[in-house]
Amino acid sequence: MSKKAIITAALSGTATSKEQNPSVPYLPKEFAEEAAKCFKAGAAMVHIHSRTDDGVATHEVERIRATHDAIKEKTPELIVNLTSAVGMGQTPEQRITQIIAVKPEMASLNTNSMNFAGIDRKTGKILLDYLFDNTFTMLQDFGKAMEENGVKPEIEVYDMGGLDNTLLIMKQGFFSSPMNFNFVWGVAGGQAFRPGAFVNMVHALPPNSNFTTCGVGIEEFPAIMQSCIMGGHMRVGLEDNIKTPNGELAKGSWELVEWAVKIAQCLGREPAAPDEAREIMGIRKR
Repeated sequence: MSKKAIITAALSGTATSKEQNPSVPYLPKEFAEEAAKCFKAGAAMVHIHSRTDDGVATHEVERIRATHDAIKEKTPELIVNLTSAVGMGQTPEQRITQIIAVKPEMASLNTNSMNFAGIDRKTGKILLDYLFDNTFTMLQDFGKAMEENGVKPEIEVYDMGGLDNTLLIMKQGFFSSPMNFNFVWGVAGGQAFRPGAFVNMVHALPPNSNFTTCGVGIEEFPAIMQSCIMGGHMRVGLEDNIKTPNGELAKGSWELVEWAVKIAQCLGREPAAPDEAREIMGIRKR
């Protein structure tokens, strides 16, 4: 087990709004400022869904490039991980074109088509219903495009089926080693966090793989703690959860990073610096 724990801060997502937490960034400058605070708190990487000025998730290349570049200009040490899931209704071409154009060090690669909804957790009322389209062909084509353009895929796994899909596609041999997986828990349409299911996922990974995890809402901290215990890495941030473990509104993603650092230290691990994270994940520094 690596003594170093890579901490990622997911700064916005597509849905979390300033109305929910005023620290959610929309402008490139806001992303850069929040990313710098996360780096100072102990994050090695930030995961980005770019927004328009009024907070709408966007696939527009120049806005995404402006957000990416603003972060790198303010904190060049940080790894920037761009999403390839840029919002509802985007075509596969729109989703991958911005990755090829900007060429971040890492980008998310989703593994299966699934329900992806907003649901009131107390009443079960459906607030937003959406089919998240990720075909085998998209998994193949997006993965190849990332590898060919020097972008390390972060393989997003919402359930065991997504991992099995990856195990099939990887037989083509285009994924570079080590492969990096992110287990996502608590999405309405994906798996709820269960410790036993987590163990099964880890045991099903290809040899020499890295894994991190994130959890939605109250599942964030139990999920990252188990990941840290099992030798994996941790993702926190306002994309996934807007509150600290004591139920208070987080001051920003950086405060959630501070909590992740405390968890790592309690378990005898230390947060990885960005260059240490690059070495662990097989990212070529530019």
